[in-house]
Amino acid sequence: MRLAAAAVSALVLFVAGCSHGPLPERSARDATMFGPTRMRIHPIFTQVKDWTGDGKPDGVEALIEFQDRFDDPTKASGTAVFELFGYRPYNPDPRGERVTSPWTGSLVTIDEQRARWNRTLSSYSFRLAFDGVGPQRTYVLTASFDRAAGEGEAARFFDRIVIEPQRKEPTGANEPAPATRPAAP
Repeated sequence: MRLAAAAVSALVLFVAGCSHGPLPERSARDATMFGPTRMRIHPIFTQVKDWTGDGKPDGVEALIEFQDRFDDPTKASGTAVFELFGYRPYNPDPRGERVTSPWTGSLVTIDEQRARWNRTLSSYSFRLAFDGVGPQRTYVLTASFDRAAGEGEAARFFDRIVIEPQRKEPTGANEPAPATRPAAP
């Protein structure tokens, strides 16, 4: 009987020791050292996209990434605001007319963090739906990000990129010859 009681007590202590309670808060020192110090819109993977597969673009997929003071990728908590503008070539400020209302994306809750985080690219993904987006048009995308209260020093980050038109792949007679040919039977 004592052996069974001891086994149950040990099991309870083991399970209690393995339970996941609330995570400890990040210290002010850690927040300063490993918190975001810069943000950028990813210049390669941010582009006009077709999410539904119907052959028509549905909007812009924007990826934003944060770096800490060591230039390593890090996460951030706060709110992002995206704006899409027409492009003015050869102008010090390439933003033309704003083509649609701004989008707001939140990264405040754990669920929002999980839904938007791309582990492969160490960045956050935002699908900015816009029916009038044209894949052959040049745009300027801007992003501003306000850190959430309690996430270290108050900070606002800004970035902008030019989204170039997507190149059409060659088709038919204009296709380049394959680099290798199958062996003859």
